[in-house]
Amino acid sequence: MSEPVLATHNLVKTFGALTATDKVSLDVRAGEIHAVIGPNGAGKSTLIQQICGGVRPDQGRVALLGQDISDLGTQARAKAGIGRTFQISELAMEDTVLQNVMLGAIGAAGNVWRFWKPALNVQSLTEQADAALARVGLSAQRDTICAKLSHGQRRQLEVAIALTLQPKVFIMDEPMAGLGTEGSKIMTEFLDDLRAQAPILLVEHDMDAVFALADRISVLVYGKVIATGSAAEIRSSKAVRDAYLGSDA
Repeated sequence: MSEPVLATHNLVKTFGALTATDKVSLDVRAGEIHAVIGPNGAGKSTLIQQICGGVRPDQGRVALLGQDISDLGTQARAKAGIGRTFQISELAMEDTVLQNVMLGAIGAAGNVWRFWKPALNVQSLTEQADAALARVGLSAQRDTICAKLSHGQRRQLEVAIALTLQPKVFIMDEPMAGLGTEGSKIMTEFLDDLRAQAPILLVEHDMDAVFALADRISVLVYGKVIATGSAAEIRSSKAVRDAYLGSDA
């Protein structure tokens, strides 16, 4: 089996008496979507923060393509290939779609511009942003003010920003949040296609989307991974039903 694109090894993080992650080990392989599910308070957000560099683990390490990135900050991890989207969109609503992609890419890469507007005239940056917008299907909205986008389009815009850094893996925090039935269907199709660009670690509460998309699912409960397997294996697990999914799984 080839080396995982992303792997966590025995991540531990405590906040006082609370153990948010308890020896969490999982990996993401080329071409797959690996979903992480679990009840509120299970430690999913803390896990993402540890992977992306926002929270330093008390123990354990994170590896990208076999290289230990545990000592890197968030910007360095973005440069190395961690492409993140957020549970709550962090976009500049008053700027255009194109401006969001260009400025988001500049900020994620850690580049410093004394004034941001001159950066919008750099042809290479414009071409890079336009290519990312085409990939996510937002070319027609490039000059639209972000505030006028639908919720689903804003999610796609976040992916476009991540794409400008040519990510090796996507970390997605509840991309279905706030979407209706049709929006979730569109986003599911979008993510299914996106895995060809880079594998995805998907944290999501929408079980229909998870079971439709995920090649593997890890279940996190009270900071521990209690099961990892295919959708069928997770559905049939008594431990998972008792801890999270319930009898209707």
